[in-house]
Amino acid sequence: MTQLIDYTDVNSIPEIWPIVAKQFPRTLALHDPHNKPEVKLNYGQLWEQISKFAAGLQGLGVEPMDKVAFFADNSPRWMIADQGIMTAGAANAVRSSQAEKQELLYILADSYSTSLIVQDRQTCQKLQPELDNIELKFIVILSDEEPPTSQNRNIFNFQQLMKEGGNHELQPVQKKRDNLATLLYTSGTTGKPKGAMLSYSNLLHQVTQLAPIIKPEVGDRVLSILPTWHVYERTVEYLLLSQGTTQIYTNLRSFKEDLQEFQPQYMVGVPRLWDSLYEANKQKLIQFFFNLSNKYILARRLAQGLSLEHPNPSPSTKLKAKIQATLLSLLHFLGDKIVYEKVRQATGGKIKYLISGGGSLAMHLDTFYEIVGIPLLVGYGLTETSPVATLRRPERNLRGSAGLPVPQVEISIVDPETREPLPQGVRGLVLIRGPLVMKGYYQKPEKTAEVINSEGWFNSGDLGLLTAGGDLVLTGRAKDTIVLSNGENIEPQPIEDACSRSSYIDQIMLLGQDERTLGALIVPNVEAVQQWASEQNLDNMDLDSKPVQDLFRRELNAQVKNRPGYRPDDRIGPFEFIGEPFSIPNGTMTQTMKIKRPAIREKYRHFIQKMFK
Repeated sequence: MTQLIDYTDVNSIPEIWPIVAKQFPRTLALHDPHNKPEVKLNYGQLWEQISKFAAGLQGLGVEPMDKVAFFADNSPRWMIADQGIMTAGAANAVRSSQAEKQELLYILADSYSTSLIVQDRQTCQKLQPELDNIELKFIVILSDEEPPTSQNRNIFNFQQLMKEGGNHELQPVQKKRDNLATLLYTSGTTGKPKGAMLSYSNLLHQVTQLAPIIKPEVGDRVLSILPTWHVYERTVEYLLLSQGTTQIYTNLRSFKEDLQEFQPQYMVGVPRLWDSLYEANKQKLIQFFFNLSNKYILARRLAQGLSLEHPNPSPSTKLKAKIQATLLSLLHFLGDKIVYEKVRQATGGKIKYLISGGGSLAMHLDTFYEIVGIPLLVGYGLTETSPVATLRRPERNLRGSAGLPVPQVEISIVDPETREPLPQGVRGLVLIRGPLVMKGYYQKPEKTAEVINSEGWFNSGDLGLLTAGGDLVLTGRAKDTIVLSNGENIEPQPIEDACSRSSYIDQIMLLGQDERTLGALIVPNVEAVQQWASEQNLDNMDLDSKPVQDLFRRELNAQVKNRPGYRPDDRIGPFEFIGEPFSIPNGTMTQTMKIKRPAIREKYRHFIQKMFK
């Protein structure tokens, strides 16, 4: 194994690229096989283009500490622009070009950006006519299209900016670790995004502390599919590229074929992605072998002291498990030769680690990847923590957990009400402290004070516990946000409010944490449904009957789709009726008549399990 490059003495992310370019100038850095024409850049070329882009920005008037709004999507040019902005001394405010117009305009204004970089002409035109009334030094489109004409500002395409950079000498900008590197906007319960301020110190913590865990080597191939502007993908890209790996861009349509063609060593993804790989390969499984292998790995976990179900096994229990695992190992290895090897070949056969985040991984997926021998490490964090706070270790891959704290990170479990520390094994609110915690929310000190206390502890809003070995086990969310298995964040209140407009729905609560789709518990308006049944000449009103189920399906679809800002992930899938309304007396509502989500989830857990089964 090659020795990792040590970046403990650098002060900013841009300082990485001349170092890696000097060490591996001809190593392929970025490869986009799906672009027309195909794009390949080695590390020498990457640093050259970053420098030229930065010089072009400086030539157009970008000054140290400026903010540059940056609305674009995955491509080698995204990395060039991102690092070009930072190299020029500015910070960027990033988002996908596919985001809603009003969200992009809000970020542009809220970040006080002095210039704008967008994906293409279409993105530029999407922001009109409001864009014409915003004061900006210039606009750059990352494509080679002819820039749109404008009466009051300069607009350049990528090649024109690079030409500008060729005419200017890059002026080095002294950066400090505490300097703002990027603004990442997170949605809040008010619907107004908040700009999480991440410093170079935040990002460099991830680069320096995760590398010894993941152990990338020069020339390792990384298949990139997640949005590159998202902190999870972005930070891991910085980390892996800092060690001379080759990043290959893929997409949902092509990634299964690309896995086999490019045989990557690493891939970063969300649970939904690993679920799709599981679905594509489970027909290869032979149930006889899979059932035996399942017993084998459960016994092996117990023997190794890595079973969440048996956190403190006695020596005799571990010995029995070891004997059972030994007896089953021969059949498991036979199954590996006959079946599981084919599954590994479907992923290219060279995977060192799949890295999973953006939501907890369902146990059946954890078990599947363990059985077929594809190493998978699960991490946990938030945008505000840059993001990785905990990560499973290759030598301690406790299935069902979110892993151990990353070096220099502290995790504390406290009572959600009193904030008093709780003992090991007791569920409470997860607090995070360390060099990964953001500087705060941009221009929102009161919002910052709500989540970071005077001692530097960040309130994650998540519920969890710590095992005796120090692993974090997440058990739910204290805040209302629902994170689907594809990593999409859903704020339930606006959707619930929309559904409550239906005359047939008295109350509703959305569910779906780590599931593929939203679900709902519904208190029906029985009188309204009876009236409808009478008008339809139905003999009786059975809530489980197909006509009534179809009625509620139509109502949910209509109300959700008619809501402003509707997204496909807002659609409600399964639902269940409950007969007792949410109320203060039965403990499902607060004194201010807000529904108590944890209490309702606990009370109706059997309904919920049935719903998502």
